[in-house]
Amino acid sequence: MPTIITPTTVLFTQNKWQINTTIVCAVAAEKSGTWVVVEQTPFHPVSHIWPDHPADRGELIYQAVSYAVSDCVVGAIEIATQQLYIGNDIPVKRDTEGWAFVVVHYIASALTISSGAEVTLVVDKAYQQGLSLGHSGGHLSSLALNKVLHSDFWRKDPSRRDELNHYDFHSYAQEKSIVTENCSTDHYRLGKTLRKRGLNSAEMVAALTQITLKINQQLAQWIQLSTSIVMRREGDSLTDSRYWQCDLGIEGIVEIPCGGTHANSLAEYKMLTVKFEVISDQELIMITTAVPA
Repeated sequence: MPTIITPTTVLFTQNKWQINTTIVCAVAAEKSGTWVVVEQTPFHPVSHIWPDHPADRGELIYQAVSYAVSDCVVGAIEIATQQLYIGNDIPVKRDTEGWAFVVVHYIASALTISSGAEVTLVVDKAYQQGLSLGHSGGHLSSLALNKVLHSDFWRKDPSRRDELNHYDFHSYAQEKSIVTENCSTDHYRLGKTLRKRGLNSAEMVAALTQITLKINQQLAQWIQLSTSIVMRREGDSLTDSRYWQCDLGIEGIVEIPCGGTHANSLAEYKMLTVKFEVISDQELIMITTAVPA
């Protein structure tokens, strides 16, 4: 009986790091290794659209033999043909009719396995938790940055505001972000378009020492709340929307669309701080560093 192809059920937002039995749905072999798709997984895949959050690491166990999962990516299967497309080769958008978006696990060796086989999946929990602290820390620092800039560095009222109703410098200026263990790095461009929207970018760069101090003071206040971080899910499939929620006390519960893995509580941070690197008068990097509790 052929395996029914459906979007992968993902468990990486539910504090599950191991699945003892899951069914293989598709396999693609190549010279350097084997790509494996399963019905459900605790692994977080790197996105081909916004690859800020790295793939989880871990193991796939088949017939009592353990194989290292050295990469994990988003894939898509055309249901009519059963053809698997991986990463940047995916030719359609999410939720296109007749396609299933899936998590694809990479084994860097030849693996003789077929659809219908049962495997065990184990995520490197410590590595995933380090990424989770870094990613949640990046959300918090971006909110703090927007708050600090809101009153003193805009000469106009830009149309876009963040989830705390502050002018959204972060989304206007961000060019890329990179999550690593206990760290998040945001690259900002302070170009002509942003200045036309009303940002006093030269004054901002000149005041970075004071801005850094205020951001770190705000982050310290927030993590002292020790409130929960929740991933609100609209379903358990890879393609279902997920939202990062955090209670920031008197500022209320903030919710940000996000597909990554995250800390479970502000109490997981002993310290959360930022520093800036000025690349040029138009390029700025903010590095957020988390110290686990």
